[in-house]
Amino acid sequence: MTKSTRTPSTGPAGSPRPTGPSGPSEPSGLSEPTEPSEPSADSASASATKSGGRRAYHHGDLRRAIVTAALDVISAEGPSALSLRDLARRAGVSHAAPAHHFKDRTGLLTAIAAEGYGLLAATLTEAADLKDAGVRYVRFAREHPAHFQVMFTPELLRGNDLELTTARALAGERLRDAVPPGGRGADARLAGVAAWSLAHGFATLLLSHNLDGPVGDQDPEEVFRLLSGLLFQGGS
Repeated sequence: MTKSTRTPSTGPAGSPRPTGPSGPSEPSGLSEPTEPSEPSADSASASATKSGGRRAYHHGDLRRAIVTAALDVISAEGPSALSLRDLARRAGVSHAAPAHHFKDRTGLLTAIAAEGYGLLAATLTEAADLKDAGVRYVRFAREHPAHFQVMFTPELLRGNDLELTTARALAGERLRDAVPPGGRGADARLAGVAAWSLAHGFATLLLSHNLDGPVGDQDPEEVFRLLSGLLFQGGS
């Protein structure tokens, strides 16, 4: 009598299917699910970059995003409403991220002031004369009210910051450049101070809505031209 030989059954690919004491084991598709592994740092970074979460940080845009959010807060509520934690939330980053760029709230405000002085210097560079410099000063204040507010609130700033002092000095130099040779009288520097005082006072009153009545629907820059002409008749 010939002894039969039992061969193991095969799976879909023809490979032997292992058997246990009670028969074939369960197919792998029915096995207990396992927890997904944590993504690697590289894959997390790539994912964040795709979603925009880290792209701004790595490319230097996070700093800009925080400054822009801060300017929005200052325009709406003033500098006292600034919170680095709130700005981080607005930018969609960890609460520690703003400190990486600015260290603290004073550092952020100082950076805003420095940027403002740089923008002001650029605005004054093309001034045709002292009156035009004043008009451009008023225009800057209207276009950058949050910068303007922070720039002239020294108690909010780190006064010895190199970027700030450099930008401030450059803006002052551009204003003095607008004073014609000889200025008004012997002291050209005082002529520059007079023009600055007029433009700054007008801009401050304008932004605080104290000139809403006198200016009305008129173009504030044209009103300033008229005002400066009345006060400096015969000058530049």
